[in-house]
Amino acid sequence: MTKLSQSAKKGIYLLPNLFTTGALFAGYYSIIASINGRFEIAAIAVFIAALLDGLDGRVARLTNTQSAFGEQYDSLSDLISFGLAPSLLMYNWSLHFMADIHPIMGKIGWLVAFIYTVSGALRLARFNVQIGSVDKAYFQGLPSPAAAALVSSFVWVAVDHDFTGESLQFVSLVVTLISGLLMVSRFRYYSFKTLPFKETVPFVWILLLVLIFVLLALAPAKVLFVVFTLYSLSGVFMTVYNLKQKRGKKKHSSKDSKEADDSNDLDNKA
Repeated sequence: MTKLSQSAKKGIYLLPNLFTTGALFAGYYSIIASINGRFEIAAIAVFIAALLDGLDGRVARLTNTQSAFGEQYDSLSDLISFGLAPSLLMYNWSLHFMADIHPIMGKIGWLVAFIYTVSGALRLARFNVQIGSVDKAYFQGLPSPAAAALVSSFVWVAVDHDFTGESLQFVSLVVTLISGLLMVSRFRYYSFKTLPFKETVPFVWILLLVLIFVLLALAPAKVLFVVFTLYSLSGVFMTVYNLKQKRGKKKHSSKDSKEADDSNDLDNKA
């Protein structure tokens, strides 16, 4: 009996895949909402998908129900919720107005939306093949849920402040393109997987969490946009800082080795 038939006979775990299905449903609903012009609801649906996506893996680990099927299903769900839904949201809200300027600009609008989607697909594919071979503390490239959150929160903030997609079409173009390129970049982003959730933490952490919840309750769109903008920039700054550190160490080590060689030459001459 083949492995596939054995897997089919065993069936699938219900609980974690139920969360994944919920995330997929939220992503699909976001697409429907953006097509119907309900852009704020579409943006919120992407965040609901991100929340459910963050829970399915943890539920699987807590209940010891991880499976290869769940990993593949989760990736396909992520492609819809964080690759396709945000790009269509941005296109339906803003980028399609570029066709009013010139037909070529209209093509650029939907092509940039496609670049975001294909970047999300490539990001997920790269993540899948790197599982178990990279440092769990960091992601390579902006995670697709974070990119989707950046794009969706941008639309949410704009709608809350009565900005039209037509008035921000060039800004939307830049936000969509940069978000897509960051996903396939080699910038390192902290994954938060190494946070000590099972260990004791200072009392101030609880106060910070309460403050975050209060801010989210007061202005969710603004807070989410600021948070994910800072997170998107953090990978760039972290990577540049690490490169400078490595170059500094190389220069220092090469200088030390040169001084050691000069010292040996003097000793030999003596």
